[in-house]
Amino acid sequence: MSGTDNLEGFHAAAFTRANNEPDTIFFAQRLPDSLMDMGARTAVTALYQTTLPVGGRVLDLMGGSMSHFPTEAAFQDVVGLDVSKAALDANPAFDERVVQDLNDVPELPFEDESFDAVCLCDGLAYLTRPLTVLGEVVRVLKPGAPLIVTFSDQFHAPKAVAMWQALEPSDRGRLVSVLMSRAGLVELDTGEVVPPEDLTAWQDTVHAVVGRRPVV
Repeated sequence: MSGTDNLEGFHAAAFTRANNEPDTIFFAQRLPDSLMDMGARTAVTALYQTTLPVGGRVLDLMGGSMSHFPTEAAFQDVVGLDVSKAALDANPAFDERVVQDLNDVPELPFEDESFDAVCLCDGLAYLTRPLTVLGEVVRVLKPGAPLIVTFSDQFHAPKAVAMWQALEPSDRGRLVSVLMSRAGLVELDTGEVVPPEDLTAWQDTVHAVVGRRPVV
């Protein structure tokens, strides 16, 4: 189900970036940490708790050094893919690590229907060929399996694509839904978790879109 980007309806520069330095260089110069605060990371973990399949094979795209999986989660296998080898090596959740720049090589090196779930946390903002990558995600998911996309309002501005930066936070969720739907994902479920006013350690709103590969 993978394919080239169908960008009809988008501006020609929608998925271009201000900084064209290779991602392998840009992110190697930065700490491999999540931009989300502790409260936001906890919200992502809660979503994973209810959505990820117990005992399944999970792919964490652009996983970095923190996957936000529940500590008690038991998976058959967890594969991490990221542009930074240092970030992958720092993440204890991974059983297998793949170093790959999805903006350079958007095709995933995995068999068709080989994963029970795919996670993409705080990564979609940086993809210059999002539909190709999402099409690959659909290809490697088993029928009915979910893609869980989460993001906060924090991002590396030089590397985020132009359209992501131009949109208001609520509209970014709509963009994610459009891209996931166009890539072939169905049963889209969207939502957000707003920080409680009495928790100063939690400032970042968490946005989520969950879609599934169609069951033929």
